[in-house]
Amino acid sequence: MSDGSAARSTDVVDPPGGPAAPHDLIVKRPKGFASRINGSGRLGGFVRRLAGLLSTLVAASFAVFASLYLAPGDPVTFLMHGHPATPEAVAAIRQQYHLDDPFVVRYFDWIGGVLHGDFGRSVQFRQDVSDLLTSRLATTAWLIAYSTLLIVLVGLVFGALAALRPGIVDRAVMTVTAIATATPAFVAAVVLVSVFSVQLGWLPAFGDGSGAGLGGRISHLTLPAVALAFTFVGLLARVTRASMLAELGREHVEVSRSRGVPEASVIRKHVLRNALGPITTVTGTVVAGLLVSTSIVETAFGVSGIGQLLVSSVAVKDFPVVQAVCLLVVAAFVIVNLLVDVLLPLIDPRLARVKVGAA
Repeated sequence: MSDGSAARSTDVVDPPGGPAAPHDLIVKRPKGFASRINGSGRLGGFVRRLAGLLSTLVAASFAVFASLYLAPGDPVTFLMHGHPATPEAVAAIRQQYHLDDPFVVRYFDWIGGVLHGDFGRSVQFRQDVSDLLTSRLATTAWLIAYSTLLIVLVGLVFGALAALRPGIVDRAVMTVTAIATATPAFVAAVVLVSVFSVQLGWLPAFGDGSGAGLGGRISHLTLPAVALAFTFVGLLARVTRASMLAELGREHVEVSRSRGVPEASVIRKHVLRNALGPITTVTGTVVAGLLVSTSIVETAFGVSGIGQLLVSSVAVKDFPVVQAVCLLVVAAFVIVNLLVDVLLPLIDPRLARVKVGAA
């Protein structure tokens, strides 16, 4: 600068050798500018994502309540157990469960109670829905955690083997995963019970083992967890294989190998790490979907969890319980998706830069 003052870091300065042509202009940014932009971009993106997910949750709550409100059938019929009732008794029941209130009034009463932890009262069990959910949530959480562990471990190992061992190993893994992906959970449950409970007698086929300690719970939940994980193991193995094959063909992997970097280091640092993005996304979707799939597996194995509660409640039109479980499933999807969005930039920083640049 001609006046001798120090150039500010945001000034436009001429390059050495004379006045600058427009395309030669160099813009200096203050130190830490990029990091502040990235940080504010991440925070803004997180806030927008959180607002979008909350909007989704509100819209889903309305859809859940409206679908059950419009469903055919009357809970009063179940409450009377098929016995004839006087008009006065029917009117008293409808008043107790607010069945005659307008739709909008019932929805806002329900959503207001949910915000305070009150999901209503079960028509079938004659007790608070929040107590029912609390008593069964631990069993379902155990089952989902057990299944998730199996899915991640077996899916990653099978997918990596298929990607790194072309030929007979790859073909064998693809065949097994194709069978697993096409096998419904109830079919897997029947086969597992027939082999490991009836014929071999290794594992129990009924109950959740909640009163038998840690070993008893794991023993009782092993077959349900395997049946629940069976389909998703095949899915994650195929995603892992495809992601790793895509990374193995990239130029920087070939350059690392040509420079003599050990193969294990290349796979760990340049292949598996870069492939974790789609693997994490699929894993998050799978974990959220497990809560829905538990309804089949818990019913098949007599596990008293949220899924079995949903099935029994649908059968008798226990609307408060069905609404609460459906809302819980939607909330699980929302929370898991948010966690995946937070984790992805931490696993692969390139995604954060791309999002900031796009913004």
